[in-house]
Amino acid sequence: MRVDSELLSTIYTGRLQNLRLRAEECGIPKTGSVEVLRAKLICEEILQDLDLSWEGIQSMSHKEIGGVLKVFGIKSSGSHKERRQRLWLHLNFDSRRLTIEYLAEMSRDDLHEMCKNLELDLTGNRTVLMGRVAGVLTSQLNGWGRIKRSLRRNGIQTPIFQVPATESEAERTEAQRIVEISGGDFQSVPSTATLEDASDSIVLGIDKLESRAQGDLLTIQARTEDLERMVGTILRGHGGIWGPEEKELLLRLAERRGWPLTEQFVRNRITMVATNIAEVKGARMDSSPETSYAGEETESVIRRIRTKISEIDG
Repeated sequence: MRVDSELLSTIYTGRLQNLRLRAEECGIPKTGSVEVLRAKLICEEILQDLDLSWEGIQSMSHKEIGGVLKVFGIKSSGSHKERRQRLWLHLNFDSRRLTIEYLAEMSRDDLHEMCKNLELDLTGNRTVLMGRVAGVLTSQLNGWGRIKRSLRRNGIQTPIFQVPATESEAERTEAQRIVEISGGDFQSVPSTATLEDASDSIVLGIDKLESRAQGDLLTIQARTEDLERMVGTILRGHGGIWGPEEKELLLRLAERRGWPLTEQFVRNRITMVATNIAEVKGARMDSSPETSYAGEETESVIRRIRTKISEIDG
């Protein structure tokens, strides 16, 4: 994928007023939040040759859609269907407004249309359709709607979007990558942004959790640098691969060090943050199904869904 990295970087780091001026120059609506404007500008200035309609998204391969998600600066991992759902949501909604409360006010026809676009079952009454859409929003929580903090702060620091190399150059690059993966130490000093993002992710939504889980996560947050080093050590010993086996090993190592991991939600949160760190380090993600990391955070959202559904049925 050929991308103007310099132009994309200015969109990542641009402030709302500057993005509005740029949108006006491009002849596109300048309304909406800063993240909505970013998505519009990336469509208009960076990916203008791509068909990003629902049909266009459906026609993209797994690899292609992963590359597009990276251009938008949002989560790019997951199954093919999850990637399609995430991209469609990012292009069509403001994540701050598309809440459970918003869904509760939608008509059945609107919910039916959302289910269709999210590739969900279309049968059932309004309450059932709302529950299906809410389930997708919960599973995609924090994966779309806002670009990664490191991109907002620093823009593109490495040439992640490059012009394709010639065949001989590509072969040499691949050979070098294999050498680096098999012999690399994955222990380079992490950027401040990487550690900050990991630290913030550990305690995300902490105010909604039980006091015990709050205390456990705060304890682990103080060991963010240790977590980053543990991920690097595991990657070094496993040839740069990160998957279910590596996650289990991480948890065993953490337990031996006395980390408070009795709560399942805390365990899931740590493996989620560790996976993000592994991605930043350039790990090869195992294709095996990943463990869900929604945990208590998901249960909290589900409780809100049930409350709204009860109100509707009542």
